Amino acid sequence: MLTILSRKRISPPIWALGRRGLCRIGASPGARAKPKTCWAFRQAVLRLPQAAVFRPDRVQDRHRAPRWSRQASQSVLARAARSIPTPSRNSAQAALRILVATLVAISLLAGRDVFAQAPQRIDRSIEADAQKLITPETQAAIDRGLTYLAARQAPRDGSFGSSASARRRVAITALAGMAFLSSGSTPGRGRYGTNVQRAVDFLLTRCQPNGFIYDEGNTGGHFGPMYDHGFATLFLAEVYGMARSPQVRTDLERAVQLIVNSQNKEGGWRYEPDSKDADLSVTVCEMMALRAARNSGIYVPKQTIDRCTEYVRKCQVQDGGFRYQLTTSWQAVTFGLTAAGVVTLYSAGIYEGKALESGLQYLERYRPSAAVHQPANHYFYSHYYAAQAMWHAGGQRFEQWYTDIREELVHGPFPFHNSGGGWRDPSSYGDDYGTAMALLILQTPNNYLPIFQR
Repeated sequence: MLTILSRKRISPPIWALGRRGLCRIGASPGARAKPKTCWAFRQAVLRLPQAAVFRPDRVQDRHRAPRWSRQASQSVLARAARSIPTPSRNSAQAALRILVATLVAISLLAGRDVFAQAPQRIDRSIEADAQKLITPETQAAIDRGLTYLAARQAPRDGSFGSSASARRRVAITALAGMAFLSSGSTPGRGRYGTNVQRAVDFLLTRCQPNGFIYDEGNTGGHFGPMYDHGFATLFLAEVYGMARSPQVRTDLERAVQLIVNSQNKEGGWRYEPDSKDADLSVTVCEMMALRAARNSGIYVPKQTIDRCTEYVRKCQVQDGGFRYQLTTSWQAVTFGLTAAGVVTLYSAGIYEGKALESGLQYLERYRPSAAVHQPANHYFYSHYYAAQAMWHAGGQRFEQWYTDIREELVHGPFPFHNSGGGWRDPSSYGDDYGTAMALLILQTPNNYLPIFQR
């Protein structure tokens, strides 16, 4: 939207915004003044096509850049002339206003190439038929897992977390909530709507006045609370996009601001909000939260995303893999970190390029049907991000990957299943975590979570 100011006498009553140099009505900057007659600046609004206007306060998706043509340019200039207020008695001033409006519109069109990128092609063929990949046998396993997970929710406060080191962890509650969202339930609606709402209520009780979301009684052992904060922010952003709760928005905005403020000089995040260094694992967690918040309408500074993207790019090594930290050697490159790095680039709005392609090729080495497997204690973490990476890649890549991971999780060479219908996690995070992660992976084709949508 292009706004042009023209000086015109305004009759009462008005609510004038006091701004120095524009209207002297005795109001402080930004405050509402009493109605009175004054010389004020009336806004003439020129509405351009929304996709054609660069909004520096929002992260831009490259594939949504507008197409420009000579006809569109002429149309914009014509609307600029028509949007000028009715000329006053001084025709010279009216002509000057038209000239200024035209020059501004021309300058806007001249600079369009600075921000407009050529639309990128995204393979969306898999989205139309993706749900066909969920076989009746797979759906039966999903239903058993959802039933098991719902029964594991704490009756007292709505939290999840079964193991001694992870009990009531904020992150596990958020992941369990997203597993229910992936089935089609929303807060208070659907088969698991009550479970979703109770998870939301629990997380809201853990929101601190400064925006930090964590359980002070248990932050998950030696792993820092920024994992809790990132996953909780992601879940609340998904919830807010589905149900516009004012309370959720207030706490979500504070949580997003904490992430923005805690970004360190490297451009990433670490275990604590005041950490001086960064690692890729925590960084992707915060980046996903910011992307989800931005999708739901919460303001996210573009500079924050740009700095994060630059940090993630620096973590990539020559063979396409991603390392844990910039200070670590190539031995720290893993399947899980590479999957997380690829997802971060997609979340930043990067949908093609050498970095993505080499990262995807690196992940292909760890296809579930291959002989190479990630250590068991990082199994669910790795495949949680790998499924998202392949979903964004689309086409045959996702279809083949999902088919393999589906067979492994449903029939599995490892003893993943427990007697209750959930999935056993070999790490210290417990079966609530393993079940939530397995359900998120298996339900990816549902495409219900906005963060998964392309």
